[in-house]
Amino acid sequence: MRIEHLTLFEVSLPLVHSFETSSHRKSGLQHILVRATDGDGRSGWGEIASPSDPYFTSETTGTAWLIANRYLGPAVLGSDWDEPAELETAWARIRGHEFAKAGFSAAAWDLHARSQERSLAAALGGTRSEVVAGVSLGIEPSIDQLLAQVERQVSAGYPRIKLKIAPGWDVEPVRAVRSQHPDLDLHVDANGAYPDTEDAAAVFRQLDEYALTMIEQPFTPRDFPAHARLQRRLETPICLDESVVALADLRTMIETKAGRVLNIKVSRMGGLSAAKRAHDLAMEAGIPVWCGGMHEFGVGRAANVAISSLPNFTLPSDVSGSDKYYERDVIVPPVIAERGRVPVPQGPGIGYDVDTDWVLKNTVRTAELVA
Repeated sequence: MRIEHLTLFEVSLPLVHSFETSSHRKSGLQHILVRATDGDGRSGWGEIASPSDPYFTSETTGTAWLIANRYLGPAVLGSDWDEPAELETAWARIRGHEFAKAGFSAAAWDLHARSQERSLAAALGGTRSEVVAGVSLGIEPSIDQLLAQVERQVSAGYPRIKLKIAPGWDVEPVRAVRSQHPDLDLHVDANGAYPDTEDAAAVFRQLDEYALTMIEQPFTPRDFPAHARLQRRLETPICLDESVVALADLRTMIETKAGRVLNIKVSRMGGLSAAKRAHDLAMEAGIPVWCGGMHEFGVGRAANVAISSLPNFTLPSDVSGSDKYYERDVIVPPVIAERGRVPVPQGPGIGYDVDTDWVLKNTVRTAELVA
């Protein structure tokens, strides 16, 4: 198989509800869609879901656009390959830029699955017909507004709620939510906002009392020893996210016992092949995983649903319905969650059609690359 033509679309969509983490607040997103076309006219789609600003990762939409056009596109075009993992060796020399690579990886997997008339989930080795979805809620202006958001999502049938926390917004919101929902699958995500201090440890010891499913990424990404020390002091499992970019990071997490749960983000790990390898290694080590999200448009969300069908994704994943984030998504039909469950598409590739007219209407810029 050869990719003969690539089209990049930088697309901007508003969020239906603004979202705040420990670093910033956003009301819309700009992601890059990758369309890869082979010599027979088949196309596969991927999404570069990098943030616009360098807060979650050093990558941004701007850096991804540069890397995609100058390095990844030329490396991919005209390469002969049978499996997506073979194509990914074309960019082995390019260090970092996992989000940009993930968009090309997903496009290759989608194209590969379509060429075999298989679903992306089946091509990846998925075993589920539906995926349990959770919802991630940002920092709200008040506790009452947060409780209203929680109630809305619980009423919609989502069985798991993740709360973003930050210093000064942690114990009180958790206490309030747990008071109203004593049996809710609830966990918190700090995005590495806390310092490795006794004051921070005291906060997490208080959170340890609220029967949380996990505490996600309390400290900075590279500080495995701090996470290991905190894990020894808590009953609640620590989940690592930003810390695990490569398989070597996952091995460090396992060897240092820095956490007991792994958030696999396809974008953070550089694509579907890398995410699948992380899933397999975590399963061997007895570490449950779930799929985190980056507020992906439908293309990236569909890839997340497919990878979440693998057997060790035993915790609810961030694959909630498109309507949770966008009034109108870029795929037809949109991703739909029924009582917190999303069906795994059985059609070829990602199982959805891309609404190219809507994509073009919301495109900021495009690029065409030809072998």
